[in-house]
Amino acid sequence: MPDKNTARLIAGIPSQNNALFHRIRFKAGDPAAWMALPDGTEALLIRDIESDRARREVDVDSVCIPADYEPETGLSGDRETATAQAVAECLHRSGADRVVVDRSTPHVYTHHLALLGLDVVYDEDLGVLERRSKDGSELDALRSAQAATERAMELACRTIGRAEVGPDGMLLHEGEPLTSERVKVMIDVKLLELGYACPGSIVAGGPDGADCHFTGAGPLRTGEPVIVDIYPQSKTTRYNGDCTRTVVNGTVSPELERMHAVVREAKAAGISAVRAGVTGESVHQATIDVIIANGYATGLPPADAPADFCGMVHGTGHGVGLDVHEPPLLDFKGPLLVEGDVLTVEPGLYGSAIGGIRIEDMVAVTAEGCENFNSLPEGLDWT
Repeated sequence: MPDKNTARLIAGIPSQNNALFHRIRFKAGDPAAWMALPDGTEALLIRDIESDRARREVDVDSVCIPADYEPETGLSGDRETATAQAVAECLHRSGADRVVVDRSTPHVYTHHLALLGLDVVYDEDLGVLERRSKDGSELDALRSAQAATERAMELACRTIGRAEVGPDGMLLHEGEPLTSERVKVMIDVKLLELGYACPGSIVAGGPDGADCHFTGAGPLRTGEPVIVDIYPQSKTTRYNGDCTRTVVNGTVSPELERMHAVVREAKAAGISAVRAGVTGESVHQATIDVIIANGYATGLPPADAPADFCGMVHGTGHGVGLDVHEPPLLDFKGPLLVEGDVLTVEPGLYGSAIGGIRIEDMVAVTAEGCENFNSLPEGLDWT
């Protein structure tokens, strides 16, 4: 039963605040607030121009507008402030004296709640577990997002793998130098055709790939590893894909072959460790056990690291959903996994002299293991 004096609040702009969007599943570009009231009902407060559509589409007990809860001093001319004033007034009139807020609610709401004497309590887990455990429609959206991501990935990797080689080792495409920038444009265009927005992608060749989050720049060259990491968002569902492959045009050196084999083995170990009830830390440990057993380092390189340092410098993965990076982490202190978690498993090895190798799949956690959303090959040869 609800606490007769306690309400819960998630507020913000649904088009920007994914915690609020997930709760109401309603797209709007103006401030709004979901409230669980002390009497056990749920309410949505939203701008009047959106209220009729919200009444048809949002699964709450009532939809109201700021004018319904105008304080004696009147509403501000600023939309966000007016929404916060009305939310505070609504919760005050509901009989709440304690309001639990989530990690995403802006401070303007807590400020106006405090002005009315309401006790504001922060709950860092409010809404988080619900977002982690994806329902059937969310899993379908994520499968579709990863399928689109793989189509863009195949285009990028085959373009690099099949590129002609100039006399200086530079890759050529249609007679012009093939650069990181050109490949990223190809990725963007392909994803736009598929209905996805790409906030950015990584196409990092050679030593540039040693920095695992450097997006890449300049010409690509034969014989060097090129990390391609693509993480688009559906314009329709707002769910994300996330996939990484590494491609080498031309001859693959023995060192790259060995690095690649170890990364593949580490990814397989990580995926095998995934199931509901294990921790994100245990999945990470399964991954780095393979890295360490093969003589590579883990963690950031020390200041006095040798020139030939090569190791896995990041965690094993992260949750994916409405945000491309969301809980849980597959890393030290990673929490228990739950059915419906959707995760990346993405080990990598990075050396400043040679560059990087990373392979990333997306999986959905089940009671017995996981479902892998990926179907693309993992190899370095994309000819």
